[in-house]
Amino acid sequence: MSTSTAPTKAPAEQITAPAAPPRKVRRRGERSRAASLASHGVLTLASLVALFPVAWLVYLSLGPDKNDYLHPGRIWSKMTFDNYAFVLQDTNFFDWLKSSLIVSLGTTVIGVLVAATTGYAVSRMRFPGYKKLMWVLLVTQMFPIAVLIVPMYQILSKLQLIDNYFGLILVYCSTAVPYCAWLLKGYFDTIPFEIDEAGRVDGLTPFGTFFRLILPLARPGLAVAGFYSFITAFGEVAFASTFMLSDTKYTFAVGLQSFVSEHDAQRNLMAATAVLVAIPVSAFFYLVQKNLVTGLTAGGTKG
Repeated sequence: MSTSTAPTKAPAEQITAPAAPPRKVRRRGERSRAASLASHGVLTLASLVALFPVAWLVYLSLGPDKNDYLHPGRIWSKMTFDNYAFVLQDTNFFDWLKSSLIVSLGTTVIGVLVAATTGYAVSRMRFPGYKKLMWVLLVTQMFPIAVLIVPMYQILSKLQLIDNYFGLILVYCSTAVPYCAWLLKGYFDTIPFEIDEAGRVDGLTPFGTFFRLILPLARPGLAVAGFYSFITAFGEVAFASTFMLSDTKYTFAVGLQSFVSEHDAQRNLMAATAVLVAIPVSAFFYLVQKNLVTGLTAGGTKG
């Protein structure tokens, strides 16, 4: 009786699953597609929110009637530039422009110069009371305008600077200099002190070191201080309406009030004037925009 053995089966081949593709490692600072889309969406929405008031103002300025703002849908069918023509031809627009530029540029030049020298002195020199000086400048920012108008009016009246451009410039400098001095002091702290020492080795005086070496390096901070001073003077109303008595010396902010009376408000003309007013400010912002971000961030690192 023969015994037969069952043929042994060959070992089964091992079934291997296909290798998973290597997982992409996200580098530091790299965002996913969803996060990128979400951030772009938020920024787009924020841009629309910021641009809507400007676009709405331009739209209202094209309405021919002063009550068109109550029915904005009707403006689309009767848009006109008559409001701009009236403002440019039948008002003191160019006198307001001249006054605004004189006061704003004067405040910018004088205010930035005084703030720069003050900030540099406190940043580099150690004289008695240098810390208290900066705190005094900070305290002056706490007083409301309503409290300052009466004493300032009395001072300017004694100096015969009422209804005078220089008097208004000095008033605005009292507001712009304290903030700009703090800003520039923080920016000067970021400039190495070795640059001052190198200037002295080369034979420069302290003023020569400041004007020839430090100020060129502080250009971003000066741009921020100049922009703040310009905007402060350009859009201020309370001081300008109190200290400027002649309608030909009104600034833009005060000139806009001429379109509002006790029983009437020509809002279409106000909108057209506001659009024209924004042009000089936009031009000034365009000139200094490259240095604004750098100056703001650098000036806030030290204080």
